[in-house]
Amino acid sequence: MRRFVTYFILVPLAIIGVVLAVANRHFVTLSFDPFNTVSPAFSVSVPLFVLLFATLAIGVLIGGFAAWIRQGHWRRQARQEHVEAERLRREVERRREIPVSPALSSRDAA
Repeated sequence: MRRFVTYFILVPLAIIGVVLAVANRHFVTLSFDPFNTVSPAFSVSVPLFVLLFATLAIGVLIGGFAAWIRQGHWRRQARQEHVEAERLRREVERRREIPVSPALSSRDAA
């Protein structure tokens, strides 16, 4: 399944990304001053594909962080269950070390 995803989804996406980068290699000006468009206080000239890929990377990071935050409940529950499993494992080992006395038969009880 992983090979399918790699060959049939990720490889075409990588090819599209390279084509996009080649087609959009012209420089654009990114301005961080919305009030002064003639001579902005801070602006950067970068190729358009760099701007697009940086935006994509920032979106992936923000999405990953949001998913990580949302899964906090499940990570906490997994930690608690791991602690409980370890406690039960130690208890089983401790009980295995206790010698078992032979059970009384019904004839001995009478």
